[in-house]
Amino acid sequence: MSSIRTSRIRLLTAAATVAVAAFSLTACNDGEGVRNEGSSAGASSTASASGSSSQEDAKTGTTGSKSATDVPAASGNGKTNTGKSGTSGRKGVTCQGSNTKTVAAPLNRPVNHMLLTVTNTGDSTCYLYGYPAVRFGEAQSVPPVIEDSKPQAVVTLAPGESGYSSVNLSAADGSGTNGHTEKSLAVYFQGRTADEDVPSAAHPSLPAKGAYIDDSLKVTYWQQSMDDAISW
Repeated sequence: MSSIRTSRIRLLTAAATVAVAAFSLTACNDGEGVRNEGSSAGASSTASASGSSSQEDAKTGTTGSKSATDVPAASGNGKTNTGKSGTSGRKGVTCQGSNTKTVAAPLNRPVNHMLLTVTNTGDSTCYLYGYPAVRFGEAQSVPPVIEDSKPQAVVTLAPGESGYSSVNLSAADGSGTNGHTEKSLAVYFQGRTADEDVPSAAHPSLPAKGAYIDDSLKVTYWQQSMDDAISW
């Protein structure tokens, strides 16, 4: 009897041990163990996603680098465009009536002088060669130029810029001869060479009372600045 009872006790003890073990395993799976597996799975997913993202980034970076290499820099495009389509890339032309505006304005000082202002109204640089050949009224000759006023370089006008010449209309001391008043003025331009045809003249307006001139009439060479023009 004692041996049978002992065996039953051992069987009950073993069964209790198995039950406890099973309960502990279930608690582990429902608790921390599940969360740990989830974390591991999440970590794996995160690592996988990170790896995919890194691969995509690498691909994107490669593509971006290629695009950046294929497209020229903005500053380079700017310089290229300026050279091809900008004013600096165009050939200069001779200034004349068709690509300039000429204004004739009497000056208080020096007395008996008139200032000619020529403004480039074209879209290319133009050059003012020599001096203006002015014709008051129906004059048959061109007044002489003041040789000492010749500049060191040809007057160059970018679009919108102006060049100048002063016209000595009459002697300040009254010593001039054949003095008379004219109501119209034509300004003819010179070419780079004597053979160049510059057909378009300017016809600036004169004051309503006209301009008084005499035989001392003369002009300066074209000047880059107004101060240089009126100094003669």
